[in-house]
Amino acid sequence: MSANQENRAVIALGFFDGVHRGHAELIKMAKRRAGELNAVPAVLSFDVSPESVITGHSVPLIGSVNTRADIVRRLFGVGNVIIYHFDKKTMEMHWQDFIDSLIAEYYAVHIVIGHDFRCGYKGEGNPERISEYCARMGIGCDVIPKFTLDGITVSSTYIRELITNGEIERANYFLGHPYIFAGTVRDGRKVGRKLGTPTINLDGDDESLILPANGVYATKAIFNGAERPAITNVGVRPTFGENGKVSVETFIFDFDGDLYGQYIRIEFYKYIRAERKFGSAEELSAQIAMDIEATKQTFSLIG
Repeated sequence: MSANQENRAVIALGFFDGVHRGHAELIKMAKRRAGELNAVPAVLSFDVSPESVITGHSVPLIGSVNTRADIVRRLFGVGNVIIYHFDKKTMEMHWQDFIDSLIAEYYAVHIVIGHDFRCGYKGEGNPERISEYCARMGIGCDVIPKFTLDGITVSSTYIRELITNGEIERANYFLGHPYIFAGTVRDGRKVGRKLGTPTINLDGDDESLILPANGVYATKAIFNGAERPAITNVGVRPTFGENGKVSVETFIFDFDGDLYGQYIRIEFYKYIRAERKFGSAEELSAQIAMDIEATKQTFSLIG
């Protein structure tokens, strides 16, 4: 068998921000077709938001490139994640050239796209044209219709709105998995340590990432192959007169160790309460104790 035959791929195409339930339909179809064609399933995601390149304005994202790739590999079992560079050249590329590149560079024998997928100059490569061109080129193409839950079309735009409003449980319902904020642990002010609840501070992968509404959340911290219950505060730490910069701080239950410099995934499960200013450190400590109990109850109900 030639190298080309060994690497034959069925590729699900899209940006996959958040990798939500609608995206899952594309990935599942790619896996199904790969099995039928004795090929390898693959997912192609762009390194930056195409919309940001086209409009020249930053687009807030649910997850980073690393997070998208991790979800695809971990939750869907697809190891072949292609990160395709999107720039002005890609934007101005003829849509047929883009499809040709998938065949030549990634040995695509079948592609899977969503009902609203567009590619090429001015988005001229629409699902109908792509399907017809694939047929002429001798490769297959599936177009997945829009996916709805409770009469609402599942989209990254809608899920971004839920997350920024702090509606984490509903966002997770449409994602099909917990919302994730991942990053590297950086050195903090160690205020939590003085209160008896040492926290880790995360620097996210990408400055364009959205954050949940300011508040306290029931979360899990995943690192070193283990997951631990935690509470996470998103906000400006008003009790200590911070400078207004939003930070993500997590207290990990029953853990005492140095995680500085480590890459950690935080999964959000439930909004506990709004962030607010307390009259003293003692008052804040008492509230944190109640937050911990609320989080334990959350996870006991989740099971």
